[in-house]
Amino acid sequence: MKQRRGAPARWAQWRARSGTSRGGRALNTILLWNDDWGMAGPARTLGTGGWKLVHDRWSAPLADAIVFHLPTLDPASLPVGRRPGQRWVAWSMESEVSCPVLADAAFMSPFDLTMSYRRDADVWVPYLPQAARLLAPAAVKTESSPAVYIASNANDRSGRHAYVAELMRRLPVDCYGACHRNRTLADDDGQAAKLATIARYRFTLAFENSIARDYVTEKFYDALIAGSVPVVLGAPNVGEFAPADPSYVDVNDFASPADLASFLAELAGDESRYAEYLAWKSGGFRPAFRDMLASVETDPWTRLARRLAG
Repeated sequence: MKQRRGAPARWAQWRARSGTSRGGRALNTILLWNDDWGMAGPARTLGTGGWKLVHDRWSAPLADAIVFHLPTLDPASLPVGRRPGQRWVAWSMESEVSCPVLADAAFMSPFDLTMSYRRDADVWVPYLPQAARLLAPAAVKTESSPAVYIASNANDRSGRHAYVAELMRRLPVDCYGACHRNRTLADDDGQAAKLATIARYRFTLAFENSIARDYVTEKFYDALIAGSVPVVLGAPNVGEFAPADPSYVDVNDFASPADLASFLAELAGDESRYAEYLAWKSGGFRPAFRDMLASVETDPWTRLARRLAG
């Protein structure tokens, strides 16, 4: 008898592609339900126990786990029911300020595990870069303005736009993004152009669009990679994520933008003192930061698979 076309045929095709046990269960499969921003990468075999990361929603009834990217999740799209033993994982790299469902106990109740930037997540996924990138030597500072700011996201739950405007009244700040723009990148090829640009400045305003504990993003680490001292408006515990002391300037240590401007101008004019903020580039990381880097060396999806297998 000829097989009917449609869903049953597609289901058979998926089983043939993905591989299932004789009992019909997917073999060590993590299904990424939604990834609108393309952060997880392609479907692939993970580096532990034969686990696979897949994107095909047809695998939902058989998958060991389903990962839901909360910032772009349509709650109406959640699958109805799940097989016994299947675990649901809530994934977010956005703060609970920008993604408030993270703090909604009722919304979070169906999820068995969390995967996020938060230190208390079941699978911790910080914005930490590789050690070698951080330790790249700092470039010579060639710009006359001491500070640079690159931001194009109009979302502002931290008050950063007003703070930058006030700071610019007292300190020259070159702004290349859509926010406060007064300079233009000659050759904007993305991340490489950004890093090359901020490397020419003594300070980079690493101002987050929201403030939450543990929420320390690439804004902080891009400056460190480039060898520009980050001036941080962000997580109250940002010091836990710093490679050394001193290595950054915290806005919260100053009573006003005027006080911060005075400090930055003074530090920019003192070569010896400024060099102390970049000494870790050659002197190495503090032990706690080195341990932090080591704890997340493995791909986060492989770490998730290990957590599921355990």
